[in-house]
Amino acid sequence: MLPAARRMRRSFDFERAVRGGARAGRSTVVVHLTRAPGQVDGPLVGLVVSKAVGNAVHRNLVKRRLRGIAAAHLAELPADALVVLRALPASAAADYSRLARDVSRGMHKALARFAGPG
Repeated sequence: MLPAARRMRRSFDFERAVRGGARAGRSTVVVHLTRAPGQVDGPLVGLVVSKAVGNAVHRNLVKRRLRGIAAAHLAELPADALVVLRALPASAAADYSRLARDVSRGMHKALARFAGPG
């Protein structure tokens, strides 16, 4: 499970990650990643699961899965990373392994884009 200290809570952090960072889209999730140089206490991960994903039961299932997947990837992220995982409607029908694969590939692609020129 994603530790409470690693969860993104402030809307300013969500906005900074979504608008100012690298983005990598997959079929079930979009990964937004940016770096916050002043932050030294570890990466923060936020989730966006809208009503387009489904009813409350489906949204909560997707959130639980994404939290677990994000926790497994914390060691791969830089200490000053801000990551937002935005679930797409297809995530409600996806199984855990497909979500994990999409998040992993999305994070690696976003990290590569962020590190690259431009």
